[in-house]
Amino acid sequence: MKQFKTLLFAAALCIGATSFTNAQSKVAHVNTTELVASMPEMKTAQANMENMGKTYEAEIQDMVKEYQDKAKQYEAEAATKTNEENQKRGEELQTMQLSIRQYQTDAQTQLQQKELDLLKPITDKAKAAILKVAKAQGFDYVLDASQGGGVIMAEGKDLLTDVQRELGF
Repeated sequence: MKQFKTLLFAAALCIGATSFTNAQSKVAHVNTTELVASMPEMKTAQANMENMGKTYEAEIQDMVKEYQDKAKQYEAEAATKTNEENQKRGEELQTMQLSIRQYQTDAQTQLQQKELDLLKPITDKAKAAILKVAKAQGFDYVLDASQGGGVIMAEGKDLLTDVQRELGF
């Protein structure tokens, strides 16, 4: 009889442990930053961005050189020109300086927009692959292991309605 109780207790313990492990959610993690950086599309996008940046940089340097050349010329000729002409030349230089700053701002904005346009399809592809692999392997949750990451996939039970009910609304 004592062996029967021990056997019954062991069986109950085994069944309880099995149901406990089945009730637990399966959680996985992935470093999306590392994943996206390793994708071939990302290398192409980075090369594209570098080329675009170099083009803008060269154009800005040309504009600055033109500005400097005019400033030197106007400075050298200032003594032979009237005050009115020198004032017009000074205004022209200020206008050139403003246009250079405006072009720099526009170039930076365009670079940022291009980066967003290039990265969106890459990150969407990575997320779709993560979801596909996670579902195929039966994971309920996938966490982003990169710094500042969050939950990528949440298939487990959502407690929001139960908690709202507990709080009375």
